Amino acid sequence: MLQEERFNRILAELDSNGAVKSVKLAELLDVSESTVRRDINELDAKGRLKKVFGGAVRIGNDVSTFEEDVAAKSLYHRMEKDEIARYAAGLIEDGDMVYIDAGTTTERMIDYIENHSATYMTNGIVHARKLALRGFEVGIVSGSVKAKTLSIIGTRAVQSMASYNFTKCFMGTNGIDLKKGFTTPDLDEAMVKEEAVKLSKNVYVLADSSKFEKIFSVTFAKLKGSCIITDKLHNDLYREYAAIKEVD
Repeated sequence: MLQEERFNRILAELDSNGAVKSVKLAELLDVSESTVRRDINELDAKGRLKKVFGGAVRIGNDVSTFEEDVAAKSLYHRMEKDEIARYAAGLIEDGDMVYIDAGTTTERMIDYIENHSATYMTNGIVHARKLALRGFEVGIVSGSVKAKTLSIIGTRAVQSMASYNFTKCFMGTNGIDLKKGFTTPDLDEAMVKEEAVKLSKNVYVLADSSKFEKIFSVTFAKLKGSCIITDKLHNDLYREYAAIKEVD
């Protein structure tokens, strides 16, 4: 097979799947992995794809700046969010200091939490209320209120978290991308998310499969070192960067 033919096959595979592993391309094209890597390097240099560890991803993902309000978000992927939330709640152990990020999936998680020996902190107003009403020991971040997501955000919120050391944090995200990591459209909200991740020993990101291959304005964390809890992973390349737990 001529090089140009291989290029076309590689790009066609990316158009269909968004990402592909070098091993799979070698099998598909019936060539060595070293040949595939050279092809990927050339296509990357020409700006026709993005080279990543273990393969390549499609370029041209649009960056989104739009965010729906919490009421609209809560209507999407409800069954998937419930399964993700149920699994995440079961990870809390006695003595944990837990941070729960604002978000619709993390809010559902509270319905399944049973551990009253852990201590909880959140920047979600609805989250704090639900935890308190269920009798959990809970603190809330101090800062400005974002009406669209009912979350507490901004510099003052980050400062109010400085003295905490969380054993686990459970984070929401708007988008997940191999290159850009976990993203959100709001800088002030991203600051709080970034601080929570930085202060946590174990980072769990709760995200249904619709969040993958999407990029929003601000990256708050890279994939490395995190565990993504999702309903179904459609791109195995993510396993090279983060621990993945599928609950479907």
